[in-house]
Amino acid sequence: MKKILYLLYGVVCYGIFFGTYCYAIGFVTNQIVPKGLDSKPTVPIGYSLLVNIGLLVVFALQHSIMARPAFKKWWTQIIPEPIERSTYVLLSSICMILLFIFWQPMGGVVWSVDSDISYWILNAISLFGFGIVLISTFLINHFDLFGLRQVWMYFRGKPYTQLPFKTPFFYKYVRHPLYLGWMIAFWAAPVMTIAHFLFAAICTGYMITAIRFEERDLIRVFGEKYIRYKQAAPMLIPFTRRRK
Repeated sequence: MKKILYLLYGVVCYGIFFGTYCYAIGFVTNQIVPKGLDSKPTVPIGYSLLVNIGLLVVFALQHSIMARPAFKKWWTQIIPEPIERSTYVLLSSICMILLFIFWQPMGGVVWSVDSDISYWILNAISLFGFGIVLISTFLINHFDLFGLRQVWMYFRGKPYTQLPFKTPFFYKYVRHPLYLGWMIAFWAAPVMTIAHFLFAAICTGYMITAIRFEERDLIRVFGEKYIRYKQAAPMLIPFTRRRK
């Protein structure tokens, strides 16, 4: 019975994540969803600034702290190991949903394109960034990253096994294509409001900081393999370092 419950829990957590990801596309591009990054402001800019920074900090802390091995070691004394990743995904999704609900548009324009062609080109580039994010997850194992592989292996009575180190497709050219995709999606805006700029800037700063911690953990797991990879492939900008 426990195996079935864990499997259902993992599937539900994944479903919430995927819905959140799809909503995020509309939220960032201001398409389809009822409230986007650049909706009409309704409260004073000072209040909006504090709320928005608070929402982004909460997401960054949850996303980063819960991903650290030391936290996982303690956390799995409370949360069963097969559903640890699913729980992480669920809490990350909840933080994003709270951001969608309580985000405060701020008005003001940093830049804006005039032509319809430029507008649609930048929107297409943003969607391309979201596509890079999704493809990158499948390249390294989408279902492991979002907890489904863990609950499925537990359901089948098999012990969890660490994924081997590999560098497929995007990973041959940059070490973190997933973060690069997010940055492209956030910055390719035909109308860059102050709220959008704040969101993109803080998220970019967080991702660059998170890379440092993530790579330290990857070196601990994969050792010399990752060190050689780090020397050969650039962090975010393709073709800026000669591959070895």
